[in-house]
Amino acid sequence: LYEKAKMAIDNSMNIIFCVGEELSEREKGNHFELIKNQIIRGLFGLDTDKIKNLVVAYEPVWAIGTGKTAENYQIQEMHEFIRKLFNDKYGNNISQRIRILYGGSVKPNNAKEIFLLKDVDGGLVGGASLNFSDFNAIVQAANE
Repeated sequence: LYEKAKMAIDNSMNIIFCVGEELSEREKGNHFELIKNQIIRGLFGLDTDKIKNLVVAYEPVWAIGTGKTAENYQIQEMHEFIRKLFNDKYGNNISQRIRILYGGSVKPNNAKEIFLLKDVDGGLVGGASLNFSDFNAIVQAANE
């Protein structure tokens, strides 16, 4: 994974690096270790200059297109965990600069609450982006 991320960045591409776990991994309590390994294998070989404009999206696989959404505390704790990984590796300046998005069934009825979470920098909107009124409501929630 690291080679793909490096090649994309070296070729002036902006990347959104998606991480997430299956429901079975969460239920076993392995979700933090799984996400940590995804980020280490995929990104932690990059130097500071290459990583500073990175976007990470946390997408719990069990919440993509299922209508299920992680509880707000689950979203926040994972985003905080991801930010801490970057802080430990690259320092506070980089960890605060990296945008961490949530992408797991963001809908008009939950977007505002999700976007208000401390370590959530926005949403990676999938199916709801196909319906103008739904997407517009999500955009409005982001601007409130």
